[in-house]
Order: sequence, then structure tokens, then C-alpha cells
Amino acid sequence: MAKAFQKIYTQITAITKATCSLKAEGVGNDELATVNGKLAQVVKILGDEVTLQVFQGTEGLPTNAEVVFLGKAPSLKVSDQLAGRFFNAYGDPIDGGPAIEGKEVEIGGPSVNPVRRKQPSELIATGIAGIDLNNTLVSGQKIPFFADPDQPYNQVMANVALRAEADKIILGGMGLTNDDYLYFKNVFTNAGVLDHIVSFVNTTENPPVERLLIPDMALTAAEYFAVEKHEKVLVLLTDMTLYADALAIVSNRMDQIPSKDSMPGSLYSDLAKIYEKAVQFPEEIGGGSITIIAVTTLSGGDITHAIPDNTGYITEGQLYLRRDSEIGKVIVDPFRSLSRLKQLVAGKKTREDHPQVMNAAVRLYADAANAKTKKENGFDLTNYDERCLDFARDYSREILAIDVNINTVQMLDVAWQLFGKYFKPEEVNIKAALVEKYWPK
Repeated sequence: MAKAFQKIYTQITAITKATCSLKAEGVGNDELATVNGKLAQVVKILGDEVTLQVFQGTEGLPTNAEVVFLGKAPSLKVSDQLAGRFFNAYGDPIDGGPAIEGKEVEIGGPSVNPVRRKQPSELIATGIAGIDLNNTLVSGQKIPFFADPDQPYNQVMANVALRAEADKIILGGMGLTNDDYLYFKNVFTNAGVLDHIVSFVNTTENPPVERLLIPDMALTAAEYFAVEKHEKVLVLLTDMTLYADALAIVSNRMDQIPSKDSMPGSLYSDLAKIYEKAVQFPEEIGGGSITIIAVTTLSGGDITHAIPDNTGYITEGQLYLRRDSEIGKVIVDPFRSLSRLKQLVAGKKTREDHPQVMNAAVRLYADAANAKTKKENGFDLTNYDERCLDFARDYSREILAIDVNINTVQMLDVAWQLFGKYFKPEEVNIKAALVEKYWPK
């Protein structure tokens, strides 16, 4: 029922597939409205001409539809009750549980002032050795997974959620199939970890433009736990390509001129608004943190597409998934993956030998790649080449594969065992003091 202070209009001047326009006064940017009962949001104001994005689409809307402005932007009720629950893009429960009671907070607020940030220096261990050994993550970091659409990236995200050493995990699922949604729900429930996971889900059955709300909902919940509860929060967003596609849908239907790859010209700003929410707070204001790992699916492996291209300018590295034909498993590719902040924790928050082991292993893996090229081109292989190939196969199977679940100490021990199995100490090129201490006897 409309309240007395709500503005009501009944004359729409233009309708597209996703938006409608009308003349209205005293309306705020991002304000919510209903159009014949369908939820909508203000996306453009030009004088007294207001454009609304209708989340469920404009099909069947007449020009005399009743437009009611609600006087507020999208918001989320935040409290400890969020933990263990599943919500839709509007923050409403979809798990059959009760509504959340708590403080109502507008979503999509500004990023944390840089003055209040601390240089990230805390380890985020994911339990996936291919990440923790070669591309160690740091609390407050923002980093994407680049993956082909047929790779099991949602399985990787679920594994990170189960294994990561964080106080809270916030999942933002955009364009998930029902199978993916049920997979996340069953994995979290069966593992008994629901009490520290909050999930916001938009499935393929929901309107695509609803995906635009998911990251802001997830990050609003993350900010509550990081700022109010001083917790270490890990935000998992999948799939940012589908988020960007939803941006393009709205932009195109508003007759905005597209930029590269049919994406809106605002793509960089839209992505940065999300990723820049990653932060490590100083100890004097609680020391909480928000770390963001987001999946960006690649079309035909095209890294130059506007979505991964813009993402690379904002984030601090990337994680690549690749199927290794030698072992028949998906691995975290050590050549194309990069965590630009790993030096802040490797050897400082992990064991002393971590940087040297990481560098030696990748160098030997590179030697194996060269040996493989020689073999494919019909050249003879040296004994060293043969050993490098055997090492690379074991290294992929026992460390790089995404199903390897070992802690940072175990992964270093496994690497030393592989060094000792295939090489002499002088071939590995690690400091003598570390060889003396860790070389398998």
C-alpha cells in the first residue's frame, strides 16, 4: 500500500525492453520504484526526465502504468543473522528461513577512504596448493580467476570457501544455473560450514539485470562483518563476465553508445567500484579486512576482451585455470598466474624457505616446458630434460592440481621431496643453508 509521502505518477513517456522514462521531480539517483508492481531503479536523471531500469523487464507495461517512487535506494538489513543464509539479489531470504532483523544499510556506498587503509600483510591461505605456493594471497587483496566457461571454476570457489582461513565467507553468485546453486548449497551444508558463509544468488531463471545488485549486496554484508565485527572476510564473486553482460544489456537498451566489445564506456568504473572495496583496516580501528576473489570467464580464451582487460588494470594479479593434458586435471597455471602482493607474506608469514622453493619449482617447471617443446620437434632429450619432465608431471599432480588440499607447510615439504627425487641439490639452485635444513635425507 502506498504511503502518503511516496510520489506516484501515471504517465510514461518512453518504454524500451529494460527501461521506461517519465517526467518526475524530487527523485534521487539509484532510488527504487515500482512500475505496476514491478521493482525498478532510477538509472538516469536529465532535468525532470527520469529513466528507470525495470528488473523484471517491461513486457506488458502500458504507458499509463502506475509508477511509485519509494524514496530510498536498494538496501540490506545487516546483523549476525546473515550468517548461514541464502538471499536473492534484493536481500530477501530464499532458503525458507525467517526474514533478517537488523540495521538497514544502503548498498553500493563509496569505497573506504585510502587514509584508513593499511598495506595488506596478512596471509589468506586457501588450502589450494597451486595458489598458496606460487601465488600466495594477502588479506585486503583483489584478484580474479580467469577461466574458460567449461572449466570447474565454481567447484574451485566452493573449495576455497571450505578451506580458506577467514572468519566469514560471502558468496555472490551471478547467473548461476540451478545445478550450480544447489551444488554450493549442498557442499556448504554437508561440510557443516554454513555458520560462517553468507550467500547472495541470482540464477539463470532470474532477470539478468538483477545481477547488478549482487556484488553490492555481498560487499555491504562484508563491510558489516569487517568494520563492525573486525573480522577477516573473504568475498567470492562468480561470474563477473555475466555481471558485465548485464551492464551491457541495460546500457544498450538505454541507447548509450557501446565501447569496446559492446561493453558500456563506464565498464572500468563499474568494475573498480566493486574491486576497490577490498581493504585491510589498521589495528587501531579493529584490523578487519575484505579480500575479493572473482571469477571472470573468458570467451575463447581471449584475454584482450574488454572485461578481463579492464579487470587487469584494477586488480593485483590474476589466477589462471588450465587443463593439464599430462595428468588429465585442471591446474592453477604457474606461468600465467600472478599475485602481485605475495612477497608481502611469502617467507614472512609462511616458512622461511617459501620464496626459494617457489622460484626453484617454477624454474624447473619452465625447463620441463622447454624439454617438451624439444621433444615435440624431434630433438634428442638430455637426462636432465627427462628428469624435468618427470618432475613437472608429479609437481602438477601433487601441488598444482585444484583438488590438492594441503597446508602451506605440507606443500613446501612435498616440493622438497620432489626436488630430492629428481635432482641434485646444485641443480635446484637454492641457498645452501636451506638445502642443509630441508633437503630430504
